[in-house]
Amino acid sequence: MNPTRIAQIIGLALLGTATPVSTQEPAGHSAVNPAPRADDWWKERAEKLSRSITETQDSQLIFIGDSITQGWEGVGAKVWEERYTPLKAVNLGIGGDRTQHVLWRLDNGNLEGIHPKAAVIMIGTNNSNGIDNTAGQIIDGVTAIVQRLRTALPETKVLLLGIFPRGENMNEQRGKLLQINQVLAKLDDGDHVHFLDIGYRFVTAQGLIPQDIMPDFLHLTDKGYRIWADAIDSKLGELIGENEAAEESPINGNWTFTIRGPNDEDVDMPMELKVEGDALTGRIGRGGDGWLSIDNGKVASDTVSFSVTRDRPEGGNMVYQLKGSFVEGKLTGSVSTTFDGAEVVRDWRARRPEAP
Repeated sequence: MNPTRIAQIIGLALLGTATPVSTQEPAGHSAVNPAPRADDWWKERAEKLSRSITETQDSQLIFIGDSITQGWEGVGAKVWEERYTPLKAVNLGIGGDRTQHVLWRLDNGNLEGIHPKAAVIMIGTNNSNGIDNTAGQIIDGVTAIVQRLRTALPETKVLLLGIFPRGENMNEQRGKLLQINQVLAKLDDGDHVHFLDIGYRFVTAQGLIPQDIMPDFLHLTDKGYRIWADAIDSKLGELIGENEAAEESPINGNWTFTIRGPNDEDVDMPMELKVEGDALTGRIGRGGDGWLSIDNGKVASDTVSFSVTRDRPEGGNMVYQLKGSFVEGKLTGSVSTTFDGAEVVRDWRARRPEAP
């Protein structure tokens, strides 16, 4: 590890008890030298983000990154509306950005006057192309961004994500990103900075990235953004301080979901539910290590409704619509789906794992 990186990491670890390493001094490579981009589109976008910050100074959450983060405004908009609009979250992603561009933005208006409870960072993939920057230089750049946030927003909790995998198959660039993530994990201090690597969720057991998650093997689909949101949900709730309040809902937590199987036998599956206002999120186990995300979840008084989408082995998907009621500590309801052109309806129930 080069001396610059050692100094940065030590400075981050001691932040608040010692003078932090200056990030204004010239560094030996591009990834840590704050720099704007020359194109007008980028300048307009950067200015727009600064205005968004000014207009949303009561935001509890900010996301910082490149086009993958900016995509929350596009194909990820539905998930964003469900999960992050209630937190008045601000998206500080710009397509094509590298660490040096983010550093410049953080110094020039993108943090002005805001005091969010948490910041999610996912940046660095654009620095990793070819020989643009080495793995060590990218680590320097991401570390500098974390430092900048800690200096500018000392009360904000940082959720640093490992750089997502890219490329349909295993490749050299993926290996480079994995090496970077291994070192970035060392920035996790268990208090102000928390590291989470969720990249494995986008990859199959064969090491492939499915196109229904990343159509170009880099940018996410709606399904990909939902995977992202589900993966950080628990940690983000912890950092923002909402988990304790969320426990007030008797529907929150772990359940054993039971439905009648094709052979007329009961099938039990784990289920996790979380209520935020009238929104219901969570997931249902599908056997092995797999999970199915709960979509379009709603809670009204003691009733719940949500949908679950499952892929079929022969191709295509099946969408299940579930409705239920919460009575005396248990959930009961019905689920409907269309199979071979006919509607199929079955009963379901859920109990706490420890309940008989």
